[in-house]
Amino acid sequence: MSSSNTPRTDARTVRNLAFIGTGNMNGAILRGILASGFDAGNITATVRGRDKAAALAADTGVRTLATHDDAAANSHAVAEADVVFLGVKPVGIQDACRDIAAALKPEAVVVSVAAAVTTAMIEAGLPAGQPVVRSMPNTPLTVGKGVVALSGGTSASEADVAAVVGLFSGAGLVRVVPEEQLDAVSAVSGSGPAYAFYLAEAMARAGEELGLDAELSRDLARATVAGAGAMLDDPAADPSQLRTAVTSPNGTTQAALEGFDAAGIPAGIASGARAAADRAAEITRELAG
Repeated sequence: MSSSNTPRTDARTVRNLAFIGTGNMNGAILRGILASGFDAGNITATVRGRDKAAALAADTGVRTLATHDDAAANSHAVAEADVVFLGVKPVGIQDACRDIAAALKPEAVVVSVAAAVTTAMIEAGLPAGQPVVRSMPNTPLTVGKGVVALSGGTSASEADVAAVVGLFSGAGLVRVVPEEQLDAVSAVSGSGPAYAFYLAEAMARAGEELGLDAELSRDLARATVAGAGAMLDDPAADPSQLRTAVTSPNGTTQAALEGFDAAGIPAGIASGARAAADRAAEITRELAG
């Protein structure tokens, strides 16, 4: 992160946002920021087709531009932006940077949402000194329960990072971490919602195997995972203590947990997280060429 004393955008002066691409993750960020109270009239988003642009505008109230209709849509979108969210796929990041580089305000903060794309890769495609912040968000942002990890690039000041923290803070937990930790963060919270959904699926299947109706079993699993998540939402919550509180000695829950341990589930989760982190690092190497 830069130690420059040059004034930068801070959380109090962010007036205009641009979203380059509104796929699953950037769309979740957009909706999370809107839900936190940001004025839709100060947001411009680009999408590929005219119909999608019209649908997004009707759904969110933001100004939308279709890249199929206007080859310069991305540069038009960022011209007045204080913060720009790059939500294209990793392989498209360099093209997106070239699209917007000449139109960016020098102080505009460019936030990458693309997994495995380093700040150095993005900085290489932008004007020298352009502030870049890399983010690792997850999809529960859409319901105000997201997790976002942020890392500032070489030209990003503390105020630049603070601006991005401020935008995300209304939609979930935000933490600033060293960039080298983002692959591990991705393995825990970035991919983590899928782990919880996977657990709910497995619980529902187990209920069916025990004789429950499929719809009932699905409802029980869904509501149970959601309720447990709500209990964990307390910042003081300790997962171990919560587990212990519902585990009576020699009871049914203890029998289940012992079965999980015997099946190697903790090791399986660790192995899966390691595989996710390793794949993120592999993608970074592939993109670096």
